[in-house]
Amino acid sequence: MTVGTTADTRRGMPEKRRAIMRAARAVFGREGYTRAGVDTIALEAGVSNRTIYNHFADKEQLFQMVALEGAEQVTAAIAEILERHLRKIVDVREDLIAFALERVQAVTEFPDHFALVRTIEAEASRIPVDVLESWRDVGPLSAHKRLAPYLRRIGERGLLDLDDAERAANHFNLLTIIDVNQRTFYGALPLPGPEVTTIVIEGVDTFLRLYGTGRATEH
Repeated sequence: MTVGTTADTRRGMPEKRRAIMRAARAVFGREGYTRAGVDTIALEAGVSNRTIYNHFADKEQLFQMVALEGAEQVTAAIAEILERHLRKIVDVREDLIAFALERVQAVTEFPDHFALVRTIEAEASRIPVDVLESWRDVGPLSAHKRLAPYLRRIGERGLLDLDDAERAANHFNLLTIIDVNQRTFYGALPLPGPEVTTIVIEGVDTFLRLYGTGRATEH
């Protein structure tokens, strides 16, 4: 068999890779890491098993690439949300609430990725440690680290009283975003909008009891 070297062939390879990644994300999210097979992914992608192995060494690498791609997309979206709500603070309570509410909505905007997150949490003991660590670093840990500098700058304005922005970011996430995500199993069992709003508001108010200065508005 002759290996294609034409421009058309080279242009076609990225699209095949994207098709494999899309199919893998759907299959892993639906069937889990252990049960998902390369045969099923190939069928869903409309390619042969050999084509998958031309792009990925094995199922482990394919899962890792899919998880990292989704994590990068979500983290990029979170970066935009942070800029939109926390770059310029007008009212610290209202801005934190608005940020958390839009941040929670990210689950509904990336349903396939968060189906994969459910797989990761359910099968963590079966997924290679290096895959888990790389996903954590690019996804949850990266998103957490992006929040800390914003809280630090808000503190420097005298609107928060904190000596450890990393710890404060962790507390904020636990009280708001992670609370909602765990209750909904990352979007699998959505909560009514008013209930989500209540969770977020209560979480922000608790956070401000821990770190607030009483100055809600920037002058």
